[in-house]
Amino acid sequence: MQETTIGSEAAKKPKKNLAKEYLKGWIPYRIRRYWGYVTATIIALVLPWIRIHGNHFFLLNFDHKQLHFLFVRFDMQELYLMPFLLMLLFLGIFAMTALGGRVWCGWACPQTIFRVIYRDLFETKLLHLRKRINNKQIEPDMSKPENKAKKAIAIALWSILAFVAAADFLWYFVPPEDFFQYIQHPGDHPILMGFWIGVALFLIADIVFIKENFCIYICPYSRVQSVLYDDDTIMAVYDPIRGGHIYEGEGNERHKAVHSLKELKAKEPEAECTACESCVKVCPTHIDIRKGLQLECINCLECVDACTKVQAAFGRPSLVQWSSERETLRHEGKTRYFRPKIIGYFVVLGIVLTALFVMGSKKEHMLLNVNKTTRLYKILPGGAVENDYIFLFQNTEEKPHKYTFEVLGNKDIEIVRPKEPFHLGALKKKKKVIILRTTKELAHNTHKDTPIPITIHAYAIDDPKRVSVIRKTVFVYPRYDEVEKAKKQHP
Repeated sequence: MQETTIGSEAAKKPKKNLAKEYLKGWIPYRIRRYWGYVTATIIALVLPWIRIHGNHFFLLNFDHKQLHFLFVRFDMQELYLMPFLLMLLFLGIFAMTALGGRVWCGWACPQTIFRVIYRDLFETKLLHLRKRINNKQIEPDMSKPENKAKKAIAIALWSILAFVAAADFLWYFVPPEDFFQYIQHPGDHPILMGFWIGVALFLIADIVFIKENFCIYICPYSRVQSVLYDDDTIMAVYDPIRGGHIYEGEGNERHKAVHSLKELKAKEPEAECTACESCVKVCPTHIDIRKGLQLECINCLECVDACTKVQAAFGRPSLVQWSSERETLRHEGKTRYFRPKIIGYFVVLGIVLTALFVMGSKKEHMLLNVNKTTRLYKILPGGAVENDYIFLFQNTEEKPHKYTFEVLGNKDIEIVRPKEPFHLGALKKKKKVIILRTTKELAHNTHKDTPIPITIHAYAIDDPKRVSVIRKTVFVYPRYDEVEKAKKQHP
């Protein structure tokens, strides 16, 4: 009797008060996303400016042929790290999608952030071109002159930000300290200016005219996600058991079964859906989440917020949850976050990341390319044999060094040129013509020339343990009869 009285009193509570009480302390996903957008924007804008010992966090610099990663600089000869970075990128995307669906699209993708800035901030909040943020299906009436003026202002405001965003994108390929010097002389850097203007114009066309159609029809990510999803993937899911089956059928044959609350109640009296379609109106990609999993869903969770507000008036949780099909659609138990697929992804990611750090820790503090000249050898009077080489030394450090080199493992080969060590400035390159000579008989082959493997050890005299490289090459020794012939001609 007491339980009945309490239930009756709760039922008699005004819906407004009940909703207020139910939503106490609730933070909409939209607000959380905004904070995520601000964080992502600050990181993207600030990161290119941070330098440690002159190195950036990430910079693929084609101008100087360098890769900066985690504030360590690698030259083009050290780009063996790129495959590891690409594996991390793709494995990270696969793992993130299998675990959280298109969470990247709704919470960190520049396309989504830019559309929120343009549509929700400029068009809705600032210029009142759109009436409400929670209704994204109604486009502004552009037949009115004042709306055309507002549209022009919105495009102008976004155009300014588009050039800033395009510049920020280029800062990961051209360091900002160089970028601002280059744009002061645009005629000297037409390719950079072309890329900057081209990216900005694309962003203007994309955000103003293509809109969410980019996510629906152009972005390849939506086509990949369906392969990576499983029953435990976290996404926005409508609960048809509680809310009622608004749609029937499967796949492309799905069709609308009811058109009003009256029809729904007639079919399923216990259905909690109010048929208000708030979840439909607020969707930026113009889908009905009640239809089930759709490629166009970007996991922005606007529908979850909309349904939460409606259901709060009845003291009930939202019919659309950020959950999995296993938990919300089929009610087969809790979502399995640590399932074999996810564990496998993270194990492989850990292996690749470890390999990346191991390979990165082996960065060479000097680079050396060894190439033989077109002349295989030269036979001197008395039978001595010389080989010529071109050594390209590169100092990859921020300070100058004094370099020299030696031939390891073969005492019969001596260095004729250069005799003295040489200086090489910070981040500088220098070519050296190297002559190696032997007066000993290294081979006794009367049919063909003999390549003798040799090892070159180059190092900095001021720091030989750290700044040191080993290179393999060959010393070509001529046929025995040619050496004997030279000895007879020049005793």
